[in-house]
Amino acid sequence: MKLLIHDLNEKEWKKVADNYDGWDVIYNNGAITPCVGCFGCWIKEPGQCVIKDGYEDTCVKIHKAEQVTIISKYTYGGFSSFVKNVIDRSIGYVAPFFELHKGEMHHKQRYDEYKQIRFIFRGPTITEDDKVKARRYVEAVCTNFHALLWEISFDECEMPEYENKKKYEGPVDECKKILLNCSMRGDKANSKKFLEQLSTDLKGDVEIVNLSEYTNRLGQLANIIAGAGTIVLGMPLYVDGVPSAPLRLMEFLEYLDLPDEKKIYLVANMGFYESIQIKNMLSMIKSWCATCGFKYCGGIAIGAGEMTGPLVALGGKGKGPGKNAAEGLGRIANAINADTVVEDIFADAHNFPRSLYMMMGNMSWRKKARKNKVRRRALMRQLD
Repeated sequence: MKLLIHDLNEKEWKKVADNYDGWDVIYNNGAITPCVGCFGCWIKEPGQCVIKDGYEDTCVKIHKAEQVTIISKYTYGGFSSFVKNVIDRSIGYVAPFFELHKGEMHHKQRYDEYKQIRFIFRGPTITEDDKVKARRYVEAVCTNFHALLWEISFDECEMPEYENKKKYEGPVDECKKILLNCSMRGDKANSKKFLEQLSTDLKGDVEIVNLSEYTNRLGQLANIIAGAGTIVLGMPLYVDGVPSAPLRLMEFLEYLDLPDEKKIYLVANMGFYESIQIKNMLSMIKSWCATCGFKYCGGIAIGAGEMTGPLVALGGKGKGPGKNAAEGLGRIANAINADTVVEDIFADAHNFPRSLYMMMGNMSWRKKARKNKVRRRALMRQLD
């Protein structure tokens, strides 16, 4: 069986459908739910997504496929929000446990295989720099999935745009600062903890908003964002890039005529130890800002977020593991207050061994599974 994942509309699909006769095809039927970061595909139903909307078996389909092809609109250096959603929902293809792979912390293989994946990016104008970004991103995705980059190609073509494009004509308060928690875990997210810590050092009118409360009201959220002069995106790393839910918002904002020079900062975090793995997300936010006419003003990439998030929330400004993250957030706050640009900051856990962090993480997966009455052996189960 061969597997195709694509974001083509009906007209575009009819032009190429014959090329994929007999393939298993995953496309956008309008029913897909964004990944909520619940880890249920690891600790509740290992190897399968717990959201039952017709896309829960994608990781199993990837395993069964002898070949995988992904067709996506080139979007800020990576996939469109729909394709990214499918990939985010497929993380159960790998197992939760940590190991070192190519010198970095990654998840262990669930299946003893190295899937070949072909990537086809589409867009009206794809520059050589875009191609470099796309290749760098899919190489990271393949590393995470223990897959092989079979081929990457680029198809320059006209793309459909959103209908009923509207110009924002409301007021803009340049002093207003919106801190947008882009994690679908809402108030429980580490992204929210980092934004709350940041807010304590900010001056003026500051509001923290949860994207999870506006997933079906993007127009309303867009008006809130449009009315502020400064936006801080608090975002977890999902499969080496921007999660599908905030990516969908970013696509939505691109097709709105918002005021230029809106100032954008990024507070990104991840569960892996090495903050440098967030580099692709930083690049994507920069590309999005350039596309929309916004001003990218800097960001912080925080490694070991599952540990440093709670520590920073408790005031980890001393010598503990959260020190680097807390100090970096302070630098971001100073830049926001001074209305200036700051160079991107990479904050790993302070004086905390990677080996110990990995050991604690692996113990944590087993503990969480036991609460769901899932045995340790089942965490590595293979579905056929």
